[in-house]
Amino acid sequence: MTDRQENRIYDVVIVGMGPAGAAAAALLGRGGLAVLGFDKDRHPRYKVCGGGLSARVARFLDPEFQSVVEHTVHGVQFVYRGQHPILIESPQPIAYMVMRDRFDHHLLQQAVRAGAEIRNGEAVIDVHQDSDGVEVTTDRGRYRAKVLIGADGANSLVARRLFPQRFMHRGPALESEVPIGNGSHYPGPSTILVDVGAARQGYGWIFPKQHCLSVGVGEFRHKSTSLRKTFDRFVREEPGLTGQTVPRPMGHPIPAFSESGEEESENTRSQFVSGRALLVGDAGHLVDPLFGEGIYYAVRSGQLAAQAILPNVHESPMSLAAYETALNQDIVPDFRITARIARVIYTFPRLGFKLLRRYQDVVQSYYAVLQGHTSPERFLADAKNRLRVSVNDLLLEALRLR
Repeated sequence: MTDRQENRIYDVVIVGMGPAGAAAAALLGRGGLAVLGFDKDRHPRYKVCGGGLSARVARFLDPEFQSVVEHTVHGVQFVYRGQHPILIESPQPIAYMVMRDRFDHHLLQQAVRAGAEIRNGEAVIDVHQDSDGVEVTTDRGRYRAKVLIGADGANSLVARRLFPQRFMHRGPALESEVPIGNGSHYPGPSTILVDVGAARQGYGWIFPKQHCLSVGVGEFRHKSTSLRKTFDRFVREEPGLTGQTVPRPMGHPIPAFSESGEEESENTRSQFVSGRALLVGDAGHLVDPLFGEGIYYAVRSGQLAAQAILPNVHESPMSLAAYETALNQDIVPDFRITARIARVIYTFPRLGFKLLRRYQDVVQSYYAVLQGHTSPERFLADAKNRLRVSVNDLLLEALRLR
């Protein structure tokens, strides 16, 4: 280790240069701030991930991101334990499929062009803050900054060091990539497959990429002890994978959003802001509890963090409360709604699948959420009117069917 004390004080240090960190760095750099970003890996780097971005991300990214899109999704084929397929489509894009090495590198290059200083292959090993700022220690030196952004994923060091009171559940996922070369995609190049009965408190998926299929299972609300068996069963039961050689899956945590259940008050500690430190993306557990989507919320939270920092970084004392406020307005309400939907679908998957089949127009209206045309709150109100029952009524019906 080189114990080098950097004399320069940066405006912002960012730990982790995935989509959240890169999005924040780009916006802060364009705003004229001195930004230093660290990533323990060298980009471009492989990352196990389904790589699905809801189409609404296009509202917040430069159109150049389309250059790294593998496929544009217009439909979802829902199945239950590999059977009874339901294809529900939209004339407009629902989602974009990306490989994380290409997508993350694209965002990183935008941050570099905006003036951010990026140090790839330099691992952060400790962080702490005091009244004057934050100090970051890496395997090569020490650095000072006014603000710290933790964008270092589900196992965030920043969260462990500076948010010690914050305990959040991480659901397990297993994923493999099945090479298909120039072969045909299943269920199709513009269609993803979602198996709502494949896993307890989660689902199985097949996502199309240019030269492979991303195949995986995830459990967002359940601590699994046999996920490999679940994965193997999903692969075995899915007709579209018959005859395919599925490589050994890799595991990764899904830090789906959840709340402690404590009543909100002025004394409740923030989940996202601690002094001069902010958590974004997976580090902040800003992952949708319904489908486990994290990339869109990583980009969005990174941008919201930058917007909160820009007007306040030179203020004394500095307040980053605007970030918490923005999350509570733009992101957290979405999660509270999707958590309620997930509670029904994943607790009673057979009932959930029957509802999907019966109310396909409701699913299409949810596509409007993924496209950024409406909010989850408005969707749920509309869905209640269409189904003429409340979420509680659905739970009662499920109990009668058991």
